[in-house]
Amino acid sequence: MSSIESSETASRRIAQVMIDGFNRHYSLFRACSASAKQRFETADWRGGAAAVRDRIAFYDARVQEAIEQLQREFLVGGIEDGVWRRAKLYYIGLLTEHKQPELAETFFNSVFCRVQHRTYFHNDFIFFRPAVSTEYIESNPPAYRCYYPEGDNFREVLRKLFLDYGWRRPFKNLDRDIELLLRAASRQIPRDAEAKPNLQIQVLNSAFYRNKAAYVIGKVVNGTDEFPFTVPVLQNSAGELYVDAILMDPHRIAVLFSLSRAYFMVDMEVPSAYVQFLYSLMPGKPRSELYTMLGLGKQGKTIFFRDLFYHLHHSEDQFVVAPGIRGMVMMVFTLPSFPYVFKVIKDVFGPTKEVDHATVKRKYQLVKQVDRVGRMADTLEFSYAALPRSRLSPELIEELQRQVPSQLEIDGDDLIIKHLYIERRMEPLNLYLDRMEKAGRDDLIDAAVKEYGDAIRQLAIANIFPGDMLWKNFGVARFGRIVFYDYDEIEWMTDCNFRRIPPPPTPEAEMASEPWYSVGRNDIFPEEFATFLLSSPKIRQAFMKYHADLLDIDFWQGVQEAIRRGEIRDFFPYPESFRFCNAYGKDNIAEPLPSGEKT
Repeated sequence: MSSIESSETASRRIAQVMIDGFNRHYSLFRACSASAKQRFETADWRGGAAAVRDRIAFYDARVQEAIEQLQREFLVGGIEDGVWRRAKLYYIGLLTEHKQPELAETFFNSVFCRVQHRTYFHNDFIFFRPAVSTEYIESNPPAYRCYYPEGDNFREVLRKLFLDYGWRRPFKNLDRDIELLLRAASRQIPRDAEAKPNLQIQVLNSAFYRNKAAYVIGKVVNGTDEFPFTVPVLQNSAGELYVDAILMDPHRIAVLFSLSRAYFMVDMEVPSAYVQFLYSLMPGKPRSELYTMLGLGKQGKTIFFRDLFYHLHHSEDQFVVAPGIRGMVMMVFTLPSFPYVFKVIKDVFGPTKEVDHATVKRKYQLVKQVDRVGRMADTLEFSYAALPRSRLSPELIEELQRQVPSQLEIDGDDLIIKHLYIERRMEPLNLYLDRMEKAGRDDLIDAAVKEYGDAIRQLAIANIFPGDMLWKNFGVARFGRIVFYDYDEIEWMTDCNFRRIPPPPTPEAEMASEPWYSVGRNDIFPEEFATFLLSSPKIRQAFMKYHADLLDIDFWQGVQEAIRRGEIRDFFPYPESFRFCNAYGKDNIAEPLPSGEKT
């Protein structure tokens, strides 16, 4: 065999190893996601939470398997450039009829970038831009179903729509739920809307499963008008299903897909079709976030970085140090015209910090694996991210060289950051409160402080103690929601020891600079919170009105006891006032199933 034939054979084999690795990954990913339906039917809430955690590790495991296979068959570092180029071309050929080509391209990139030096990361070797279109990929069954109501049979059509999901649980009273749905929808659709010949209801074929809910997601199409909707379906203690609400405001639906919540489980043969449908409901939501919320975080990262470089091509401002109080663990910068912040772990932490780099990384990874209950920002994690030096302000470059020199490399015109976290940008709560106080907006201070305390409560109920509860570690998201984003001191609630400060043995002990009592690593004294949180009279007044119990150990120990009993509380990503049980009484739906109870 000639050297040319040999290299051709090697290129084909590399492409086949890559596609086989990806196909195995997506087969396992899809099977895990599809099993969410069964977990919903059996009320296996703990199993659902475990599946979300386990699924996150699938991708890296399959990438590593592909690398090891290539290493067994080839001396990876010795593969010639021409072999890699042809392997990419053969790989493209394998994607022409593929159902997930965009995901497979990202998988190829992941494998290649782990075995080759980053100087190869350009269009000749990786998929910097997509090579295969995801438009009009057919799936079986189709990504969405269509229902065509005629005349007065809207109720029958809706009944069929819900029953077609095939849940092995009966509805408690589907006719009642449909009546409430129609009543709620009529308040949001113009009264003078006339049925057009193309009137139809489109719903995604798979329900979206998260926590204790199954979400039916679709839209009503009438002429040129489209009305998006999301309907959560829950299960009661008798094993019966009921419709809990309907969301028709795109902003409300977008909150459901916020990165501050856990990822969905969805059975998708063609993910791009689901993303396109969702984008039609929420045109302001980046596709990168939609992929991420479907559990496809690596694809979300790929699209995000493409979006970033597209934005850099069409903007001129510079990256700058982020405003606000400087953190002791993270060095943070931002691009003013781009709604994200970039965080790098400092080489040296502040003197009061007792964590190391490995612990910080572990805690950021933990946040991806827990129920974020709408109160913790998700992060995109990048290795060896290249940013054009010309777009970094001199002050930022100086700050990076001072705070994180071990994380920096220069590569031509680029500055390489070895390890980088990226989050949605929010206004730090301390700056927001200062701004509202100067503006005399006591009402907004009151609302923000209530939201802050609610965030801490909900995180606690989800078994997360924030650790550092200072205002600067919380941000104000869209619609005024308060979100936590500093994770280096988070702990499991069940690992914390909440204590009262014992009385001082002498008056002199009380005045001493050192405490008169021993303090263990995870000891927490809630009564101390007031000292560093409530220096402002207006903030103190609002806090004591809503959250005085957070200053006492009874709240914290009570939450711990509930967690240890196995309770999993419901956190609804929509207002309580939207729930249909307000129309007929919560007594008529029975209590929600406790954790893991089977019916």
